Amino acid sequence: MAEIIVAGFGGQGVLVLGQLITYAGMIEDKNVSWLPSYGPEQRGGTCNCSVVVTSGEVGSPLVTKPTVAMVMNGPSFDRFEPTIKPGGLLLYNSSLVPKQSAREDIRTIAVPANEVADGLGNTRVANMVMLGAFVEATGLVKKESIEQALQSVISERHHHLIPLNMQAFERGRAYQ
Repeated sequence: MAEIIVAGFGGQGVLVLGQLITYAGMIEDKNVSWLPSYGPEQRGGTCNCSVVVTSGEVGSPLVTKPTVAMVMNGPSFDRFEPTIKPGGLLLYNSSLVPKQSAREDIRTIAVPANEVADGLGNTRVANMVMLGAFVEATGLVKKESIEQALQSVISERHHHLIPLNMQAFERGRAYQ
């Protein structure tokens, strides 16, 4: 079972990232839950989501002690890094988080998500860079399931961006 927190500022694709993991899990016949949490701000405010992916039953959709945390900014790093279960995994956007975890009981992966996305010409795919690193590090869901999930999660008018999203995903897989 994976209990995941995805966190960052509104507008960074945090909720979409969580939805993609959830949909990919459903495609693979796993039991999943996705619970968003955000303030009244649409962009720039903090937001996060709890994602649970398991072959058993989902006990609670609320994740308080994650096995994995993916954080896209400094405030989210500060808030969620201490909550990760020992033996867990922290993936963080090193483009926006200038520090490293001092914890020795978790695995950490620094992913320069914004830099990689900028190199592809679109900062908005930084979340997909992070997702690629997550999938490579955990093997929780398959690449093909993520690509299929994109069809459902993003609106049809943005389907032309799926190749760019998958390119960002592939670049993220290099960080592990």
